[in-house]
Amino acid sequence: MSQPNPQQIIVYSTTWCGDCRRSKRWLKDNNIPFTEIDIEQDAPAADHVRQLNHGSATVPTIVFPDGAILVEPSNAALALQVEKSLGTATPDAERARSKQ
Repeated sequence: MSQPNPQQIIVYSTTWCGDCRRSKRWLKDNNIPFTEIDIEQDAPAADHVRQLNHGSATVPTIVFPDGAILVEPSNAALALQVEKSLGTATPDAERARSKQ
């Protein structure tokens, strides 16, 4: 497995996954740096994702520097976790909190 930056969000994904594309687009649109790892090109990374997800290679699996993990998150869940883990507020986090 390639060595990702432990200070950045790591997005384990595939090229064909719509939820992966949406999550990565959200991160890019909100200027949140992340490292992308394609589990179809990196067998050890795929094994790591299976370990995190109790045997399932579910993507996107998103790992935060503080150890938090999201699997197939909505944009709202992603926004709230980015704020919690990185201290970076986004409009989506504000909207998500107002709906709670």
